[in-house]
Amino acid sequence: MTTPASRELSLPGATLRYQIGGSGPAVVLVHGFGLDMRMWTPQFAELCREFTVVQYDCRGFGSSGQFDPAVPYTHAGDLVALLDHLSLDSATIIGLSFGGRVALQTALAGPGRVDALVLLDAVLDGVPWDAESKAGMAEVSRQVATGGVAAGRAAWLAHPLFAAARQDPVLEEQLAAMVADYPGQHWLGSDPHLPDDPPPIQALEQITTPALVVVGENDVPGFLQMSDVLAHRLPAAEHVVVPNAGHMVSMEQPEQVNAVIREFLRRQRQVPTAH
Repeated sequence: MTTPASRELSLPGATLRYQIGGSGPAVVLVHGFGLDMRMWTPQFAELCREFTVVQYDCRGFGSSGQFDPAVPYTHAGDLVALLDHLSLDSATIIGLSFGGRVALQTALAGPGRVDALVLLDAVLDGVPWDAESKAGMAEVSRQVATGGVAAGRAAWLAHPLFAAARQDPVLEEQLAAMVADYPGQHWLGSDPHLPDDPPPIQALEQITTPALVVVGENDVPGFLQMSDVLAHRLPAAEHVVVPNAGHMVSMEQPEQVNAVIREFLRRQRQVPTAH
């Protein structure tokens, strides 16, 4: 299918750019940090065969551009506003890394709006990062402090999180294109995102919606631990470890991930298998 044209939703302090396609039960795709909806290219058309699929650039990322640092917001609030704008009562939220955190925040902020969760190598604040990943984050901060956002982008691409994906020149090029379009405001200390109340790690047992927790077997240790915590503490969680994949599991092993997501969604939505 042809990817539909981007549309936009104006919100206080920001504009969200999004695309929507397909028909059927609603699915929303939430990208990783410093990236944008282009990371979902291997999933969008595939899922549109059976579902209404929304992909968007979160506030401050990709084509959504910069935000007003004086206007408080939450990513969960933005996602719910997008559902309202599209007249979608509820949806399955699929998020990778930072996008997984947004999915968890949304499940807590608007539980009636979330049918199910698919958490791919998801961030769970409160679980310690491994030493190598912490060092990589510190290097990003150092580079931003000395060389600005452009230097921060280069350091972010060099982070261990992307080590496995960088082994594929095509994926490396795709990641570089997305990171090049990241405005970088979050690195400059000008992000008015309101604190989580409660933080997801303190309230996982409250999230009773079905959840699929997916992690690449070669992700960094911190994210492997995060996925273990999510799988054990979310009351209705399934856990899948994808072989031969690192942090960017949906880009590195798209066919495996698509199959796992499809099967999970069919079971949750009771969608009959296509023939």
